[in-house]
Amino acid sequence: MMHPLVIAGLVKGFDRMPVLRGVDLTLEPGQVTALVGPNAAGKSTLIKCVLGLVRPDAGRIDVFNEPAGADPHYRRFIGYMPQLPRFPDNLTGQEVLDFLASLRAGQDDRAIAVAEAIGLTVETLARPVRTLSGGSRQKLNAVVALRYDAPLLILDEPTASLDPLSSGHLKDLVRQRKDDGTAVLLTSHVMAEVEELADRLVYLVEGTVRFNGSMDELRLVTGERKVERAIAQLMRQAA
Repeated sequence: MMHPLVIAGLVKGFDRMPVLRGVDLTLEPGQVTALVGPNAAGKSTLIKCVLGLVRPDAGRIDVFNEPAGADPHYRRFIGYMPQLPRFPDNLTGQEVLDFLASLRAGQDDRAIAVAEAIGLTVETLARPVRTLSGGSRQKLNAVVALRYDAPLLILDEPTASLDPLSSGHLKDLVRQRKDDGTAVLLTSHVMAEVEELADRLVYLVEGTVRFNGSMDELRLVTGERKVERAIAQLMRQAA
């Protein structure tokens, strides 16, 4: 079976400070895996390693059996939604989408459908990015990540800055992609969001995986029904 993402023995440090200490992680098709942990746990570094933005010190990352980082061609499998979107301020939202489309010519493009589903209007897309609200920028961020049928989605705090209605629309889109067989790696500090979307949870502390299992396994291990309380229990155990 070809896994969307396999991370084995991932090690990374900065200035002799260890950040990731032998992380193992495998994502399955059609599942949402939540990556959670306290600040400085190594979540952002792990994602940057998968995207090829940071070179690991040791270990292996395979995206659909292609090694990450060596040849950037593997990134065609990935849709990425960063926590803080950065687009050229002088371009309109539509110009941003048109420019990115030119880089991925020939691929099935669902930008219009995603924009409509999340409530990003044609009028808003016609405005310069610098005039957009935080919520509108996040909607544009979502369209960039979801416009192609990438079989691996990496969503970093995806509902940040979104109002409840738009947040609900985005979560519906994520569920649809999951039902279509997409593997999703989700980071979020909103435990209600994790409880609503995730099938599995990986708890990272100081660059080490302290828990990796299904949501039912999480509840069994911690004795807590609510994910927020279960995570708090894991934090106490790791202290």
